[in-house]
Amino acid sequence: MGRHAENKNNIDALNVLAKGGRSFYWASHFLGRKTAHDAAHLYAFCRTVDDLADGDIENGAARLAAINDQLSTLAAGQKPVNPDAALQGFMPTLIACSVPIRPIQHLLDGLLFDQGEVLLTSEDELIKYAYQVAGTVGLLMCPVLGCQDRHAFSFAVDMGIAMQLTNIARDVLEDAKMGRRYLPASWVGQLSASDIVASADVSDSIEAEQIKGAIDRLLSLADTYYASGRKGLVYLPMRAHIAIAVAANVYREIGQKLRRHRLNWAQGRVVTNKVEKAIASFGAGTGLPARIAGAKPVYRAGLQASLQGYLELENL
Repeated sequence: MGRHAENKNNIDALNVLAKGGRSFYWASHFLGRKTAHDAAHLYAFCRTVDDLADGDIENGAARLAAINDQLSTLAAGQKPVNPDAALQGFMPTLIACSVPIRPIQHLLDGLLFDQGEVLLTSEDELIKYAYQVAGTVGLLMCPVLGCQDRHAFSFAVDMGIAMQLTNIARDVLEDAKMGRRYLPASWVGQLSASDIVASADVSDSIEAEQIKGAIDRLLSLADTYYASGRKGLVYLPMRAHIAIAVAANVYREIGQKLRRHRLNWAQGRVVTNKVEKAIASFGAGTGLPARIAGAKPVYRAGLQASLQGYLELENL
């Protein structure tokens, strides 16, 4: 591949990140050029498989099955024959950064689970789902950011879970319109996705207040995972530490803004503006004293109790 084609691929990946992941694109400015490009290629791959799962790209289900098989071939130490275009575009980064295969396959499982009606029953199911679609990305990001220390992996999973819980809190109504209710039944009873949509028009109803309480609980749970994820940032190279701290603060600000709006989920998706992103970014350095002190945290596994038997980091 020539330098011109390589530069174009990097630009294309950054454009995908800028369009679909504005918080992460903002944070990518704190990374070095190569790391930012590698992270953008990872995001572009994840974005493509998400679109395949959603049916936004033709033959999505067949292509995802093929990608899954090709990943198994890669995991066996062999190069797949005629890899899917999405995987082909990501393979240089995957190989150069030694990106683990199993979390990508777990990601595909989560994306496929999203198709059709979704009605989660318990908090354990919620955490499993959040791991599949976002905790996995935390694992994939570790080597891309230059971190191969296995002690960092559990913290990275928690950071991804925290961000996904924020996503769910932000998109309750939007998801309900697509037949998806990620708020566990143990929190909201038997409310269906259509019940949530109907409740949006009756803000003082018992159901609307029940949903508001569940969102508050969701954001509190996210904060617990953010706190764990931040502890693990000391395992990252300095620039990556700052960049992910920025991304976490900016993403968490979505939930904070939702709270400032009195958890008014029925008014549509909450987004942060540039000023709010900048203010949130200023807090990214709060974890640096622990880094300077040289203290490395020990992970407390309780937050991943629901992933036992599912997430085996030693086999990544």
